[in-house]
Amino acid sequence: MSIARLFSALVSDTGSARPCSEPYGPDERHRLDIYTPAGARELRPIVMFFYGGGWRQGHRSSYGFVGAALAAHGFTAVIPDYRLYPAVAFPTFVADGARAYCHVTQTLAKAGRPVILMGHSAGAYIAALLALDRRYIAAQDRNAGAPAGWIGLAGPYAFDPTTWPSTRAIFASAARSPDQARPVSFAQAGAPPALLMHGLRDRAVKPWNSREMAAALRSHGAGADLIEYGGLGHIGLLLALSRPFRWRANVVPAVLEFLAPFAA
Repeated sequence: MSIARLFSALVSDTGSARPCSEPYGPDERHRLDIYTPAGARELRPIVMFFYGGGWRQGHRSSYGFVGAALAAHGFTAVIPDYRLYPAVAFPTFVADGARAYCHVTQTLAKAGRPVILMGHSAGAYIAALLALDRRYIAAQDRNAGAPAGWIGLAGPYAFDPTTWPSTRAIFASAARSPDQARPVSFAQAGAPPALLMHGLRDRAVKPWNSREMAAALRSHGAGADLIEYGGLGHIGLLLALSRPFRWRANVVPAVLEFLAPFAA
């Protein structure tokens, strides 16, 4: 067991069944874990969480604490893996996210069950593009509806990844049209409502990314709540979802408040 997976197990909530793992596509990275709350109602909303890692690293087993936290509060949680650089580059990992989303809509989200996307860092980037650039989901399933809403934690929505040394190679295919790789460019009227959260001590993804995304969505009349946390950095914001670190900020209550209307 990896250190990250062991940490996740130690800080996870109880109250959900052991996650069920299943494939959503042909690649070995096309797998997702499903966290089901005890006594869940059939039509309870589903939350899909995409983890970060700079599009270079990450595994769903390291983020079980997020799935367990959502399940402990009555929501079915889905955490997919997706292919990473250098095996793939932009936009393939976003297409993987769309494939996972469509798998969920076809198997779990029956009878109008809403699906809310959620992500941290690079995962928030994926969630944002899936929510705002409708081509990704349509390419997988033209009959799939849009996500009911999305939650972004410390997402790099507005920077130009084709110019940064650490991401230039990953996004080389968008070099001639950088806005195709900037989620903020797809803010539009009718976009799913968003909850954007950012730590003001974040040095990895600067808070102006969330501010610009919120402003762009609001300028089109779309709903966008922005919450900034003065005492949190990039990882601290994510860890505030885990049981031992919730005292640091009201991240979980804010997420639950955003999800409440979808569960009515």
